[in-house]
Amino acid sequence: MSRSPAKAVSAAVLAAAVVAAGGLSACSPITSYSGFQAIDSDPKDVAVGTDTKSTVRAKLGSPSVQSTFDPNVWFYVNQVKERVAFRKPRVTARNVTAIAFDKESEVVETVNVYTLKDGKVIAFNDRETPTRGREMTVLEQLLGSVGRGGMLPPDDEGVPGSRPGDRR
Repeated sequence: MSRSPAKAVSAAVLAAAVVAAGGLSACSPITSYSGFQAIDSDPKDVAVGTDTKSTVRAKLGSPSVQSTFDPNVWFYVNQVKERVAFRKPRVTARNVTAIAFDKESEVVETVNVYTLKDGKVIAFNDRETPTRGREMTVLEQLLGSVGRGGMLPPDDEGVPGSRPGDRR
C-alpha cells in the first residue's frame, strides 16, 4: 500500500504547520498582574471633595500601602509584567494612585495618578560592608571548635553551690 504524493505533501505541510504554531506559541508573552486590581470601580473615579475614607474603602477596599509619615495618604498600586520565552520579565505598566484625605473631615483632598513614566530608576549600591578578620575555609569552620571545650556538658553540674552555666 503506497501513499499518493499529494497525501504525503499535505501531511508534511500539516506537520510543518503544527511545529510552526508550537514554536510561535513559545514566543508569545506571558502576562502577569500584581497589586491592586480594580473590579467594580477605578481609583481614578474617586471624587475630590465628596468621597471620604469610608466611601473610598467601600469602593476600592483597603489600600495597597498607607504613607509611612502621614496615615491620611493612601496608595493603590498595580503592575503588569510580560515575559517572553526565557528572557528576563519586564514591567510594561505600573500605576500608583495616591489619595490624600483632610485630617479633620477625612474628605478626599487630592487624587494623583502616577505611571511607569513618572518613576525613577535607582542604582542600588552593590558594595558589601567589609568585616574584620580573615576568610575561613569550610574545613576550618568545621574543625575550629574542636578542643575549645563547650561541646561536653560541664562535669561539676549538680555539685552544691554551682550555678548553671558558671564555668571556672
